Amino acid sequence: MAVDDVNGTPAAMGPRLRAARERHGATLAGVGRATGISPSTLSRIETGRRKPTLEVVLQLSKEYGVSMDELAGTAPAPATEPRAAAPLRFGDGKAVLPLTRYVGGLHAHKHVLPAVEDAPARPGQVSHDGYEWLCVLYGRLWLALGSQDLVLAAGDVAEFDTRIPHGVANAAPGGPVEYLIMFGPQGERLRLRTPPAAGRGNRRPNPAQVNREEQPWDPAPVPTDASPT
Repeated sequence: MAVDDVNGTPAAMGPRLRAARERHGATLAGVGRATGISPSTLSRIETGRRKPTLEVVLQLSKEYGVSMDELAGTAPAPATEPRAAAPLRFGDGKAVLPLTRYVGGLHAHKHVLPAVEDAPARPGQVSHDGYEWLCVLYGRLWLALGSQDLVLAAGDVAEFDTRIPHGVANAAPGGPVEYLIMFGPQGERLRLRTPPAAGRGNRRPNPAQVNREEQPWDPAPVPTDASPT
């Protein structure tokens, strides 16, 4: 390995550390409590704004159950083509299917929230660096964005700065909800290339404005620093 590659290895670990944390199903706050490393430090490491020390890498390697070679990008390549990624499953029944191999920049996931029988509580909210584009495929999704509560139906799209506290829940009992997420960890956004239809002008809609349906319940407000789901 060249000297420049060695010197660049710590800075290049950020995307791999984020991917390992997401596969582990952990939040920055949860990892911070388990390791004693502050969430802000973890965020700066994941976005490449800070190089991790060897001690930090060892802690995170143990916490996520991955090898140092994997984090350094020096693990041997698999002999055969890897199988399609299996969905990640969480204790609340949520399933997440990675649609891209995370190598930095925009990446995509499909999320499925299970059916609910009763009215859910207002979604717990989290905030972190990045920008997110969300599209509902099936069902109705409750998006708690800051102090706003939006109910999105199939075909509805929302995009927002993930530094705004946000959280989601299944908004309609009786069936699951499926949605796609495109996420830019350093604020990358999708770029619209399709020209506007003739006679409609060039005015772009406000990203915060989405089609809304009447909410099935009147959710009670909760503090925006609620624990993530």
